[in-house]
Amino acid sequence: MKKLDKAYWENKYRSDQLGWDMGQVSPPLKAYIDQLSDKTVKILIPGAGNGYEALYLFRRGFTSVYVVDIAKQPLTRIEVEEPDFPTSHLIEADFFEWGASGFDLILEQTFFCALQPSQRRAYVDKMKRSLRPGGTLAGLFFDFPLTENGPPFGGNEAEYRSLFATDFHIRTLERAHNSIKPRQGTELFFIFERKSLT
Repeated sequence: MKKLDKAYWENKYRSDQLGWDMGQVSPPLKAYIDQLSDKTVKILIPGAGNGYEALYLFRRGFTSVYVVDIAKQPLTRIEVEEPDFPTSHLIEADFFEWGASGFDLILEQTFFCALQPSQRRAYVDKMKRSLRPGGTLAGLFFDFPLTENGPPFGGNEAEYRSLFATDFHIRTLERAHNSIKPRQGTELFFIFERKSLT
């Protein structure tokens, strides 16, 4: 089993080997962000990638956007691209060891699929702890057969429903209709709401 640790990801960024980077905000996430009216919501993006969603949110006037990544390079890239982005909101840490909570919204974009499948239950638990009761986890999951050759690792709708149903209300989980062409038919857009009593 591949060790997907800090050294692994920093090497990926150094060698520019992020095969799933699309060079822009993911269209399904852009459409979701564009309908958010409250610019003060506390938002977390775990696993920055190249920071397109974080930069888009900040430039749209969202004032409380946080990014956590195990690697330094993507955080530095956000700083360079947007010098006004608060550096205290760019956290270099292992998400699973980082202790912040109380977020209104967590955006998922290729973080889940980059974790070893054995970490998926821990991901659900961590999301539950990171969100306030009633908070939202929204974004995209890949929909293709689970592989050991990731990242990205796959999965399917039935697995995701089973994983999240105990701790989250599944408000939306459906085929993304506005994926970029190379991903059409392989992305599921979702909106999950953290249950208040768990």
